Amino acid sequence: MLDRLLPRRRSVGVDVGGVTVGGDAPIAVQSMTNTDTADIEATTAQVAALARAGSELVRITVDRDEAAKAVPHIRDRLAAMNVDVPLVGDFHYIGHTLLAENPACAEALAKYRINPGNVGFKDKRDKQFGAIIEMAMRYDKPVRIGVNWGSLDQALLTKLMDENQAAGSPMSAAEVTREAIIQSALLSAEYAESLGFGRDKIILSAKVSAVQDLIAVYTGLATRSDHALHLGLTEAGMGSKGIVASTAALSVLLQQGIGDTIRISLTPEPGGDRRQEVKVAQEILQTMGIRAFVPVVAACPGCGRTTSTVFQELARDIQSHISEAMPVWKEKYPGVETLTLAVMGCIVNGPGESKHADIGISLPGTGESPAAPVFIDGKKAMTLRGPTLAADFRAIVEDYIERRFGTGQASDAAE
Repeated sequence: MLDRLLPRRRSVGVDVGGVTVGGDAPIAVQSMTNTDTADIEATTAQVAALARAGSELVRITVDRDEAAKAVPHIRDRLAAMNVDVPLVGDFHYIGHTLLAENPACAEALAKYRINPGNVGFKDKRDKQFGAIIEMAMRYDKPVRIGVNWGSLDQALLTKLMDENQAAGSPMSAAEVTREAIIQSALLSAEYAESLGFGRDKIILSAKVSAVQDLIAVYTGLATRSDHALHLGLTEAGMGSKGIVASTAALSVLLQQGIGDTIRISLTPEPGGDRRQEVKVAQEILQTMGIRAFVPVVAACPGCGRTTSTVFQELARDIQSHISEAMPVWKEKYPGVETLTLAVMGCIVNGPGESKHADIGISLPGTGESPAAPVFIDGKKAMTLRGPTLAADFRAIVEDYIERRFGTGQASDAAE
């Protein structure tokens, strides 16, 4: 995988409830609920759905006493459902009070998230920040120091702006803001360590909503720290805009070996599926060759040679079949996520593309003979015809998976 081929920024590994973030661990996928945490049933259901979709960490909002009191109940219900996923508590403004007054919440969470821009203001900032760090040390929990430019420490920003002006303004306002974001994270981590908090308990993030700013901030942060880094484009947006923006920003950083865990902050459609952010995070890592989560289906886009929708329908059916079968396959066939499939629409690239996949099928395009050659491990294995073609191909895939990832050998599939 690419993780092993590209230089990876060396960071300190952090144990988050049994999931290692940083060090030599794979880049972890995480997500966040959008339910009211005080609603135990709804939050438990959404955490379970996110975890089953592949989220390896799930963050929940802890904004008031009712939410804090709900946390241990959510954890217990998840355990009863055999859902073992670390819960991260997201704290703003009164986290120090909530943790102190709700020790069961402090114990149940696997990690705390602190925003240094709103943990406290003026002379209260260090005191309240320190109180959360002390709670983290008491319960042996890691902390993410999460800077966000929407709630950036204004005192620090003003100080840096004044210094820049006194120096003859060598940097633009945007550059000073980026520096303030980086310094907010680094100074907060330095203060936490001065209180006795270990570096192996700290994860940093520095989120902005503009792609080039995010790349610049994390590149700067990565060169000045060996803390584990949480990547994410904040307020990425809805639909394709949010997906494209997040992919553009994170891909550049991941290619440089920067990032130890990622979260895709998509705005869901009203009533939309929160699991989409997990799927997008997985697809970014898998498309870049960094991690494998599900078998990949390559399919041609179609053109004037493919006026029939047969290949589109087969590609859709195979993709759906994989999604439905993956929970069972994952347990029964270790390594099945590395499988590659190709569903092609005509003779131009169909056979060649199919040969590059573990299993590929080249469907007949417009005017071609109504026959579909199937290639297994680079060799033509058979030709399918007739109305049962889709079912026949699905059976071939199932058989190959059993042979390769079960008790047999993949090479038997072509014999």
